[in-house]
Amino acid sequence: MTLAVTSAAAVAIGLLLGLLGGGGSILTVPVLVYLAGQSPDAAIPSSLFVVAVTSAVALLPHARAGRVHWRVGIVFGTAGLAGAYAGGRLAAGIPTPLLLAGFGLLMAAAATIMIRSCRRPIRPAPQAGRLPVLIGLGITVGLVTGLVGAGGGFVIVPVLVLLAGLPMTTAVGTSLLVITLQAAAGLAGHLQHATIDWPITLAVTALAIVGSLAGARLAAHIPAQLLRTSFGWFLVAMAGTVLLAQAPAAARHALAGTSSGRIAIVAGGAALAVAAALHVRTCRASAPHPR
Repeated sequence: MTLAVTSAAAVAIGLLLGLLGGGGSILTVPVLVYLAGQSPDAAIPSSLFVVAVTSAVALLPHARAGRVHWRVGIVFGTAGLAGAYAGGRLAAGIPTPLLLAGFGLLMAAAATIMIRSCRRPIRPAPQAGRLPVLIGLGITVGLVTGLVGAGGGFVIVPVLVLLAGLPMTTAVGTSLLVITLQAAAGLAGHLQHATIDWPITLAVTALAIVGSLAGARLAAHIPAQLLRTSFGWFLVAMAGTVLLAQAPAAARHALAGTSSGRIAIVAGGAALAVAAALHVRTCRASAPHPR
């Protein structure tokens, strides 16, 4: 049973990376720790290996289809490395709950804009695509990633769409390039002192690659407007999860530690799923089919 769940989760990691350009990487460490049985110390470098290899493979079909902006990805990703290093150094002086709460609010704001884009098309920022702007955006996103120890496509894709002016389908492919660079750099930093359980790591990577190739194929057949809106609702769910985890202990106990609280969580999740499904259905009806 555990093997089946682990395998399904590994495929889901790749599917999200290939389809949305992010989302899967944040699941990798929990999958390796709670399902595959790795220690947290071993799971972090293993996760970086899984994400780097899976993103690199998922990048290939996007690149062949012309859905990767190489200049933006390389400049953005390289600048992000410097920002991630600075963020990692600064994080020691900022309380973790405050960092994660800010990250949750940032995701919620990006989600709101992307969901509303179904009816109000996104217009690129006036300075989008200029080298200084790309460098600044890359450093900023890297800083956020370094501060909270997560982020990846959750931050990269919205920034590439909203501020760098890329179409959603191109932002997904370009995000995979950025994630590959950042995960590879992080892995290089860990290899000198980390011990990786290679049989488990390679097995998870292989399954994630299968999911990523399937996700990349699906992305080619989904209208960019619909993909962007769906990603927005995915961000809403993740932002809610992050913010709930950072709520005061009394509030968390009232929700997760009581029957009425758990019922409220399930009801809220169901209502969110219904709202998302109805909105995506409406958006799908009005979206042009990709060529």
